[in-house]
Amino acid sequence: QVQVVESGGGLVQAGGSLRLSCTASGRTYAMGWFRQAPEKEREFVVATIMYSGGRTAFADSVKGRFTISRDYAKNTVVLQMNSLKPEDTAVYYCAAYPFYSGSSYTGENEYRYWGQGTQVTVSS
Repeated sequence: QVQVVESGGGLVQAGGSLRLSCTASGRTYAMGWFRQAPEKEREFVVATIMYSGGRTAFADSVKGRFTISRDYAKNTVVLQMNSLKPEDTAVYYCAAYPFYSGSSYTGENEYRYWGQGTQVTVSS
């Protein structure tokens, strides 16, 4: 069983920045972030492969504003969120999958382990 723990988040004004960190307790192949706004379904934010040269994919809604860094040795990813908008307000969840599956890792059902979520609130 892999534990996934998120940290970061909070309240920021529109145009500001926040950083979210996620650490998995075991080795993972893919890690991703999803978010869920009130009364909306959870949606994909970013997925990344936890090996050197591994690809990263961002949702169109965050491209150019969010970046992700990876520490393979620590099984940790850091999501840097810049130019935040009120519509970025949501609970952000980190997820991990331990093995290569050939999938895109952009769907919820492609992950096995999930964190408890961290709130991000962007005020206008």
